[in-house]
Amino acid sequence: MTALSIVIPVFNERDNIAPLVHEVVRHLRGRVQFEIVCVDDRSDDDTREVLAALRAEVPELRAFAHAARCGQSAAIRSGVRHALAPWIATLDGDGQNDPADIPKLLDARDAAEAEVKLFAGWRVSRQDSGSKRWASRWANRIRQWLLRDNTPDTGCGIKLFERAAFLDLPYFDHMHRYLPALMQRAGWKTVSVPVSHRARGAGQSKYTNVGRALVGVRDLLGVSWLIQRSHVVVTDEIPAPRPVEQGR
Repeated sequence: MTALSIVIPVFNERDNIAPLVHEVVRHLRGRVQFEIVCVDDRSDDDTREVLAALRAEVPELRAFAHAARCGQSAAIRSGVRHALAPWIATLDGDGQNDPADIPKLLDARDAAEAEVKLFAGWRVSRQDSGSKRWASRWANRIRQWLLRDNTPDTGCGIKLFERAAFLDLPYFDHMHRYLPALMQRAGWKTVSVPVSHRARGAGQSKYTNVGRALVGVRDLLGVSWLIQRSHVVVTDEIPAPRPVEQGR
């Protein structure tokens, strides 16, 4: 039985995806029954062809492609829906997340209580430009002030979560950046786990600081609205009355 699915959303990462897939195999083969689920979000380069060739080399790999570009959150959700395992680990397709941290997340899960459904990577030493680190620092402060999710880093691509809990969350574009708040809204607990971070090996980032900020404001307000309008509902089954014993 597949115990873990590694979901990797990919867009124009022809030079990064093969080394990343082989790294995952190196760190997980022999430790856990796993699969790798890559979802190509309609790349402009030959990422899809690279994935097809990889399938002949890596038996654990399954690959899917969107018919139209839908964004990173949609690619993650597509991968989770196709995944066969009850637990999901995610990695960004650019190779900046280190697959060697996945066992660390698994160890954190095994030591945690059952109510923890999300283990979020926390990049304690980011290998991004100064402007990116500055923008992310301020975005995290604003998010924590507004959502109070007690999470130092929600933009980290490496995460481990329960598949059923994820699929029960409301879906919207860019939701992957707010998973801790959404999980907590659903009544689950979340834990942040320090992980490493690497410089991009090839290609370029798909986001700009300005573009991310403009979308982020709208998303923050939307998630805040969801939290304010939500209730954690706990239900108990009503037992049938005990049968009355005859003759008493």
